[in-house]
Amino acid sequence: MVVKIYGHAIAPAVKLVVQVCKEKEIPYEVVPVAVYKGEHKTPAFRQFQPFGQVPYIDDDGFILYEYRAICRYLVKKYEGQGTPGLIPNDPKSEALFEQAASIEYANFYPFALGLVTEKIIKKHRGLPADEARVDEYLKTLEAKLDAYNDILGKQAYLAGETLTLADLFHLPYAAIVIEELRCDVLKGRPNVARWWETISARPTWQAVKDTA
Repeated sequence: MVVKIYGHAIAPAVKLVVQVCKEKEIPYEVVPVAVYKGEHKTPAFRQFQPFGQVPYIDDDGFILYEYRAICRYLVKKYEGQGTPGLIPNDPKSEALFEQAASIEYANFYPFALGLVTEKIIKKHRGLPADEARVDEYLKTLEAKLDAYNDILGKQAYLAGETLTLADLFHLPYAAIVIEELRCDVLKGRPNVARWWETISARPTWQAVKDTA
């Protein structure tokens, strides 16, 4: 069966779900949702995603939304194919994965999203960026990445010596911050720079980074 991914092909969360499908060699189809026309806020869409956000998936009738949950589900369901170990099975290794996933959710995503909101989303809405908030988000993110640099000075990836889904969770918004907004957050953080170069060079990400 083909996993149907409902969303906008350039949406960061959609790109990540597609990347995971590629990592796990899962057949998929992106079903376009016209977010710029507000299709994701219609009753027809909200019956499957009550918050009116993309993406959601339909896996042979199983509906799931929230992209981190989707990625976890796909990795576990298709555990025996594609890239191994994206969610470890050993209890201690899985705990370290969950720790790393929590790091991304609490210490990276809010500040990267804040930068994207101020510098890109507001622009699309015809609103000026609040530069004071931009500075605050950037300073906070840099402080968080100092801790990342310490962690990654001791191991190759956030959860240990092997790639996990926690590393991949960073890709969509880190790519915007580093490559589109040109925030110089890698300077003086050689371990973060090495890690970013490694994960962002994955063929699965290169295949979707511009559009899923």
